Amino acid sequence: MASQEDQDLKMALRESMQQHESPEPKRSKPWENSATGVEPEEPLEVRNRRTQRELMAAAAEKRMASTRSYAPPATKNVEIGKNVQIADMCMEEVKSPVATAVKTVESVDIRGLEGDIKGKGVNFEQIGGISGRISDTSLSVLEADELFLMIFGNRVSKDVLAQWSNQGIRFSADPETSMGLVQHEGGPCGVLAAIQAFVLKYLLFFPEESDNVAANMPINLSMRRAPNNVSAASDNLSSLSEGKKSRALVRSMNEILFLCGRNERALIASLNILEGDFVGSMNGSEDEIIAKVLGGLSVESGSDLQKVLRVDTFTSQSSALQKLEAMLPIFRSRMGALLFLISALLSRGLNNVQEDRDDPSQPLVTAPFGHASQEIVNLLLSGSAVANVFDGKMDLGGGMFVKGISTTVEVGFLTLLESLNFCKVGQYLKCPRWPIWVVGSESHYTVLFALDTKVQEENELENRESQIRRAFDGQDQSGGGGFISVDGFHQVVREANINLPTEKIEHLCSTGFIVWSEFWQALLDLDKNLGGVKDSTGLMGKKVFDLYHFNGIAKSVVNFSYLYGSESPVQKPRITKLRVSVPPRWTPEEFMADVPVTSGAGGNEFGGEVSKPPPRQHAPLVDCIRTRWPRSVCNWEGDAPSIV
Repeated sequence: MASQEDQDLKMALRESMQQHESPEPKRSKPWENSATGVEPEEPLEVRNRRTQRELMAAAAEKRMASTRSYAPPATKNVEIGKNVQIADMCMEEVKSPVATAVKTVESVDIRGLEGDIKGKGVNFEQIGGISGRISDTSLSVLEADELFLMIFGNRVSKDVLAQWSNQGIRFSADPETSMGLVQHEGGPCGVLAAIQAFVLKYLLFFPEESDNVAANMPINLSMRRAPNNVSAASDNLSSLSEGKKSRALVRSMNEILFLCGRNERALIASLNILEGDFVGSMNGSEDEIIAKVLGGLSVESGSDLQKVLRVDTFTSQSSALQKLEAMLPIFRSRMGALLFLISALLSRGLNNVQEDRDDPSQPLVTAPFGHASQEIVNLLLSGSAVANVFDGKMDLGGGMFVKGISTTVEVGFLTLLESLNFCKVGQYLKCPRWPIWVVGSESHYTVLFALDTKVQEENELENRESQIRRAFDGQDQSGGGGFISVDGFHQVVREANINLPTEKIEHLCSTGFIVWSEFWQALLDLDKNLGGVKDSTGLMGKKVFDLYHFNGIAKSVVNFSYLYGSESPVQKPRITKLRVSVPPRWTPEEFMADVPVTSGAGGNEFGGEVSKPPPRQHAPLVDCIRTRWPRSVCNWEGDAPSIV
């Protein structure tokens, strides 16, 4: 070990001497000198001692990295003569006196932000001059390579790179779907759908927050709920101003990035080629200028990324909001979706992202079609890049675990794959704080949402089912298969205080494992006083409510082409309103047989009575909805909602 360290020191000394023979490369100033901008001269002897200390520190960091202890990305690859400040890329950053003494912006007012496609009211001087920023840095070549390989892998096709390099974050120009982000390229839909879900949160349930942004906004704003007397939002989503939509977008991106940064910081990635006198001298709107500058940009490797990427770190939400506001024209550009994904990954920290994942060797953008992986979606929804959607973590035995969602989320997730028994979505994602869900299919992500928060409320028996199901899922080691062991079953019975008759327990355990459907049927026959869900009074009636589905990908809509004075199909996103009816949980036979429900048992929880189920319509989206509301029946007008 000692000889190896000596060799490392000698090699580093030789590299240092070679570097001093050539002009010294540009680098960030040390913290102690950056305040004055003046770098004092050092005697040769002092400089040599400092160089030796740096070499010893590099060797120490190398030993620390080999033992898996804390090692910031900046010190993983220490190069003599350089002082690269990339420590912010690691979540476990050391708080320096400089960082803690940063002066935050006292007030931020983005009420004048219009954010239209012409980019009015935003200038490039704003982009680089925000106070409250604690660092402004570039990535090293090694770090850029790590980032690129993490996202795309080493065998990415040019088609996939083109998909991710040609997708901006911009609202639809179609009046009917102007509240939604439009997608023109396949692949980045996972990023767009997650942002869209948060945008809807602000547009529907925090409209006043979009109108008046204050710097002293509490970091736990996401924990707030709508007032009790306000349960429904306006459905007039087509008349929102460009300014209101842009403010909701800025707040959404800010919340996601701080969520990834554990509410401590946000890293925002930008392009250094969009700054300076060259850009400022060009004529045209911001969007036009950016399009011209990015015209020849190609990102096909980590080296390409390193040449153009710049990263700003913020610990103040106010400062980050101001930065995001100024960067809206850049996020609207063709690089917008990729830049936001990079920002989220860096906010989480590349080391932490890899630790979150079950298989860090695989790229986050899946081959061969370039779809956003579940890890990307989970990172944006929960702040952790875990690969699974169940609650908590699953013990595979032998000290091996796979990780799922570990905390309550603001907006949730449903997937068609659950209806096909490929996975099990846990209660955290199924029951988010706000009635908004990203919907996943085999190849696309869309958004489902409600205007009424009451769709999330549960009555006594529904809450009881959720409690029992959570206990059952906690013992399910089948990867979401819906069955547990006998020992796990006894644990569920104890945890949920269920008093099943002995003969029923023996019957359920006779095969050596317990299936959820059989267990649930036994609970339907067990009185609620004994821990079951049977209610002879029949007071819980049918739920009837509305859901809205938004698909942001622009597809041909032939039926509505005449509205635009053209016989050719119109490319536009789609929004569909669905009427959802959910039957009483213990009388599925009556409901599925279309037996009229009496007033005593069929009262509509959201107002009014329904005497007969509505006509049934089916689409894959209905299967997703039924994973959240079992046995629900949906109907809509016009074309069926599409999740592809």
